[in-house]
Amino acid sequence: MQQLQIKLVRSLIGRTEAQRRTVLSLGLRKIGHSVVREDNPSVRGMIDKVSHMVEVSVVQS
Repeated sequence: MQQLQIKLVRSLIGRTEAQRRTVLSLGLRKIGHSVVREDNPSVRGMIDKVSHMVEVSVVQS
């Protein structure tokens, strides 16, 4: 299965509580922090909610 590398590129300051919780549930903590997650519909949905704050790339494994 494909994996996605997700990187936080925008600050959480001034964001709604729902957006903050979504970013934290993805495992992102600071600007510049990146994580690798499985590509599935639930992760894609979280990425769509905060797409203006993250960069996503596909990891070939």
